[in-house]
Amino acid sequence: MGQLMESFELKGMQLKNRVVLPPMCQFNVKNKDGVPTAWHELHYASRAVGGTGLIIVEMSNVEPDGRITDFCLGLWNEEQAQGLGRIVSACHEYGAKVAVQIGHAGRKAEGAEVPVAPSAIAFDEKSKTPRALSTEEIKGMVQKFQEAVARAVSAGVDAIEIHGAHGYLIHQFHSPLTNKREDGYGKDLTLFGREVLKAAKAVMPASMPLMMRISATEYAEGGYTIDDAIGICRAYQQEGVDLFHITSGGEAPLFGSRGLPGSHAGYQVPMARKIKEAIGIPVIAVGKLDDAQHANAIIGNEDADLVAVGRAMLKNPNWALEASVSLNQKTEVPGPLGVVFNVR
Repeated sequence: MGQLMESFELKGMQLKNRVVLPPMCQFNVKNKDGVPTAWHELHYASRAVGGTGLIIVEMSNVEPDGRITDFCLGLWNEEQAQGLGRIVSACHEYGAKVAVQIGHAGRKAEGAEVPVAPSAIAFDEKSKTPRALSTEEIKGMVQKFQEAVARAVSAGVDAIEIHGAHGYLIHQFHSPLTNKREDGYGKDLTLFGREVLKAAKAVMPASMPLMMRISATEYAEGGYTIDDAIGICRAYQQEGVDLFHITSGGEAPLFGSRGLPGSHAGYQVPMARKIKEAIGIPVIAVGKLDDAQHANAIIGNEDADLVAVGRAMLKNPNWALEASVSLNQKTEVPGPLGVVFNVR
């Protein structure tokens, strides 16, 4: 049986434990420029000090109109990449590895005057109706993803996570609810996502893991289910995804992370296990996994390879260290002058 505080290796990335800080938007950019601030550096570095094995920096967007809000991070210019580099360096100093989530909000970009999407379908009655991207514009969007990945690599990240969940742009393409196109991107709902992944791989070192966040089900009539998600993951695995980060929801306004069925701890864990078993690939489980004993059981029962702890780690940056003590498992604690202590 595995343990939460055991090390984990994925291609060229060696993690000291199985604890992950998932990407959670801080909405704390100043001047709407997409550049990380001192807040971001402190936020992420403090979780590294607190013993987290892998830190995934919040969704960093490939263009200004791709942000959820104007106060979200970007990766469309070098100043933003330099800011990401400062976060990476700070986290590395305290023993954590760093990935960054790269994405585009599509029709859920609240600050865009006219959002873009696969098809001109609004998220709900309160949202703006997006403009459908042309085929040529989609090709240009793939290029923007590739350029953002290249900037992240230059910033020194240990892994890349492409955001294909929660109703954002890539999810919008592979969902039958939101992709009503008649071109190739409508006939093959994974085509856009696969092109993004292929473009990302082209600018990443061979040893760097490529991760992808996927909503395993949409909780909506006419949306895809876990069995459909397995097919989507297989298609993306063939383009080089090394690990899937399993979440759910995002396209149905009344369901997912803001409503049913996410009413109990670990409600998404069975989905992670099913995808892991179906395609034989490492997965991250996420969703109300606040209890250390529960998180440890997920690893021990081989439901998932890594456990992402979100809300609990927002409340307590030292969650990983406290979990190691409560579980009587060894983990490393960064100390003064670069000295590392082991704690049980």
